[in-house]
Order: sequence, then C-alpha cells, then structure tokens
Amino acid sequence: MTVHILKLSVGSESLDSLEAWQRMRARPGAELAHVTRMFPKRRDEILDGGSIFWVIKGVIQARQEIVDLRAVKGPDGIDRCAIVYKPELIPVRPTPRRPFQGWRYLKVEDAPADLVQSGGNSAEIPASMRLELAELGLL
Repeated sequence: MTVHILKLSVGSESLDSLEAWQRMRARPGAELAHVTRMFPKRRDEILDGGSIFWVIKGVIQARQEIVDLRAVKGPDGIDRCAIVYKPELIPVRPTPRRPFQGWRYLKVEDAPADLVQSGGNSAEIPASMRLELAELGLL
C-alpha cells in the first residue's frame, strides 16, 4: 500500500520559488534529493508510488514522485536519509496544513488531487490566484 511524505518547503515563498531553488541546486545529470535526519520506516510503501508533497506558506501546493530513499552520512558524521525525487513539480489542489517539524507520512486518501486531475484548466491558473480560489472554496 502506497504512502506519501509531507514536507515543509522552508524558505519558499511560492511554487515558483521552490522550482527556482531546485533548478539552482541541480547539477547537470545529478538527481534531485532532499536530505533529512530521520529515515522512514515505511520505505517499501513510499517506494511503491509515493510522492513528496511540499507545504509552502501553510498550504500543500505541489508534489514530486519519489524514486529512492538512500542512507547518506552528513558532514557531521551522522546518518541521514536522502529522499530522491523526479524533477517535475506537479501542482496539486491547494490544501491548508498546520506547521510541523521534519516530515510526516501522508495517506493516499488524504493527499490532495493533482490539478490536472481536478478538471478544467486549473493547472494553468497562476499559483497566487489558485491559493485565493482555494481559500474561497472555489477550487
């Protein structure tokens, strides 16, 4: 059974700023990864089609498909987990989320739908307008 990861995108102001930050850090031919302190115990469920869902400014706004979870050692010698994901940012239905530390598991049934699956052309609407429409209950 698939499970996702929910992660705060600390420092991101918008979906565009997260995308720009990832492009800036990406090296040609290198994988995108987020390194975190705790290694998920539900590894097999995550690798069975799971995504990392990004919370930006208190709202789940996008996801990226996870391709691997790897043990890595930080510069301080502490074991960490590299969450490796595909570069494509997939906008999702904006969903408010309270602050939390680290990452959390996200059940499939609790995950917001991709905008392209929500119907209409909502993925083409600018992110700021999508957030306002979601707050009004119109998206």
